[in-house]
Amino acid sequence: MDFLFLFLSYLALMLVVVVTICCCSRTPYPTRGAQMLSHIAPECLQRAVPGLLRYIFHTRNRAFVVLHLILQGATYTEYSWEIFGCCRELGFSLGCLLLPYLLLAVSMAFFTLTCVTDPGTITTANELQFLCVYEFDGVMFPQDVRCPTCDVRKPARSKHCSLCDRCVHRFDHHCVWVNNCIGAQNVGYFLTYLATLTASAMTLTALSTVFLIQLVVTSGLHRDYFVDELGRFQAIDTVFLIQYLFLTFPRIVFTLGFVAMLSLILGGYLCFMLYLAATNQTTNEWHRGDRIWCQRCPPGAKPPTAKPRTHRNIYSHGFWANLGEVFLPAVVVVGEERKKR
Repeated sequence: MDFLFLFLSYLALMLVVVVTICCCSRTPYPTRGAQMLSHIAPECLQRAVPGLLRYIFHTRNRAFVVLHLILQGATYTEYSWEIFGCCRELGFSLGCLLLPYLLLAVSMAFFTLTCVTDPGTITTANELQFLCVYEFDGVMFPQDVRCPTCDVRKPARSKHCSLCDRCVHRFDHHCVWVNNCIGAQNVGYFLTYLATLTASAMTLTALSTVFLIQLVVTSGLHRDYFVDELGRFQAIDTVFLIQYLFLTFPRIVFTLGFVAMLSLILGGYLCFMLYLAATNQTTNEWHRGDRIWCQRCPPGAKPPTAKPRTHRNIYSHGFWANLGEVFLPAVVVVGEERKKR
């Protein structure tokens, strides 16, 4: 089969998967994506598709946890089966080759902690504690607001999660990949998990790339010639090398493409989460802040050069203090009006 067709099919498949997951997981049900999938699916599945999509994307379930483990298992199986042994034959350092396994162990440990740790569920028994942790800004978090579902007073920086059906202290977002909310008590675990997962994907990308490059250099393939369709000798160029590697080592190249794309996505998301941690914001606050700001601007009017003081982030207390609050969440005893770290 032609190399270009294979490569374009691979890119199209990866793009469709990513766009489908992003669209279906971030928009209310029913979505256009769900309707399109319902029309594409056979008639016998059209009734099942909407319910399946509702279950996967709009209920708390372990579908993405299982998918996460399958993808990680498949990637490391390919690495152990082909790349590890070939790299040893080419003289790679054993420490470098074992680094992905170390990152995998740390990542899975913090993944488990993120999944099982209570993010900071607010109940009638502990609402007084959480009410004393953060002050109300009067705009994004007004005072004396009760959750209509949980019937508790909502502390500042909290939010009710419809998937988990609970109010969460310092709510960041609900992560389908860990089947849990990210809140004050597990955001540090989540950031560590995200950082080690990103480092793991980048390490696999680097090792796979270096392996393929060294394979080409060792074999001297880049100095050879090939005969084109007209019978002329042509020097091997980069396109030919990529085609040769793609057809000779398809699983390795597919794995490399997957972990390279994953490295870019995770790297960008990690940078965003670290920015929020350094400025003591949550994903919920960042999103709501932009929305509140847009609503305050009259239609067609240019926004002012500076935001009103009421919209400034009152929870940021400096870089190190903000990071300390993320990894060592504040604890308040009932009756005290100050935070103990």
